[in-house]
Amino acid sequence: MNNHPVHTSQHIARRWFLEQCGVGLGAIAVNQLLLESGYAAPKNNTVAQDPLATKQPHHPPKAKNIIFLFMGGGPSHLELFDNKPVLGKFDGKLPPEDLLKGYRAAFIDPKSKFLGPKFKFAKHGESGAELSELLPHLAEVADDIAIIKSMKTDAFNHAPAQIQALTGSQLFGKPSLGAWTLYGLGSESKNLPGFVVFSSGNKGPSGGNSCWGSGFLPTVHQGVMFRGGQEPVLYLKNPPGVSEQLQRDSLDTLKALNQNRLNLVGDPEIATRINSFEMAYRMQSSAPDVMNIAQETKETLKMYGAEPGKTSFANNCLLARRLVERGVRCVQLFHESWDQHGGLVGGLKNNCKATDQGAAALIKDLKQRGLLKDTLVIWGGEFGRTPMVQGGNDGRDHHPNAFTMWLAGGGIKGGTTIGRSDDFGFNVIEDEVPVYDLHATILHLLGLNPERLSYRFQGLDQRLIGVNQAKIVKKILA
Repeated sequence: MNNHPVHTSQHIARRWFLEQCGVGLGAIAVNQLLLESGYAAPKNNTVAQDPLATKQPHHPPKAKNIIFLFMGGGPSHLELFDNKPVLGKFDGKLPPEDLLKGYRAAFIDPKSKFLGPKFKFAKHGESGAELSELLPHLAEVADDIAIIKSMKTDAFNHAPAQIQALTGSQLFGKPSLGAWTLYGLGSESKNLPGFVVFSSGNKGPSGGNSCWGSGFLPTVHQGVMFRGGQEPVLYLKNPPGVSEQLQRDSLDTLKALNQNRLNLVGDPEIATRINSFEMAYRMQSSAPDVMNIAQETKETLKMYGAEPGKTSFANNCLLARRLVERGVRCVQLFHESWDQHGGLVGGLKNNCKATDQGAAALIKDLKQRGLLKDTLVIWGGEFGRTPMVQGGNDGRDHHPNAFTMWLAGGGIKGGTTIGRSDDFGFNVIEDEVPVYDLHATILHLLGLNPERLSYRFQGLDQRLIGVNQAKIVKKILA
């Protein structure tokens, strides 16, 4: 039997209100405390109407933007960064049995013979960074980069390894690093997408659009693919017969209808739709302008090896600089050509010829313009290559146990080399850096706490680093 008095809208007792609504009042108080401490995102009309509005980081950032130079296919650390003279002495010999215990290769018989390094190494800069003869341009900026020779991943095939490298999980459907960055910080650019993607090389990444997707985050955070030529974004131009005034009137009508629906149901995808229409309208003038590298000086074009009107990794590096200058938060460059199961020597020569000059020029250019201190540049692929031979006498298989990446710019201690693999470049033996530690470090440099940056989905607080106890790689921090 209910002993409480019956209340009408005209008469509500104070004791009844406090007894029945105390939890609600507590929730309001707790939410306000979370907002003030930065643990909860504000829910206001500004964010709803502009889902890419800039947000405050968790702590003072060292970097404001990311340029990720992703070398799809798995560059050979043994020919580029991790000099192994001992491996050369074992060329043509079988690996020790204890080295292969529990090892699972992608294609080759793990008992294949060792293949010695194919190129010479030398030390460069005041730091004495050891680099391959294939990287003469990177050697010029050796004191500006931090090299990690102890990267490790869980996957040994391209698609899952690329997805893990860029989303933190081997499973499709998770937000990419760029999407998390936009979600955490928003974008400073009003006329360009906050997250832009380019692709060069033989094909696109094996992981497909998931490498720059938004997963369960609102789709406004996904990357936008830009292309070379006169139409950087497909279907951006008005079709014949559609005037600018007709387009503007149509967009205004659509915006009003979508805004009414957004106010009614609060679906973030409606805010995404509004933002997408308006962004596309502004990009009709801003995108062709930013893609016009012919505006650059002859000296800048020569430094990059860039050629206006063509599609190349060098052009994309220059475009990445032009984009971050205009407030774009994240730029991701894919060069998918590093899968040398055979033809290792020729393939690596071609790849380095296509990418080395542009990547080094990007560091130099950002530094000259005072942008490197705020821009974090990352270079690397999804895994390395085996010390064992594949494809006759000139190829290497996929290898997740040890590989190399380098970083430069915002918050990175240039001229640093950390980590060590064994004498064969097979296993990490010092300063192991799993992929999720790299992600945690990147977020940290951007002013985001990897533990706190989360999104509620399917009853869980999802994070880029997943459930891992990720560590910041402090040895590479300035």
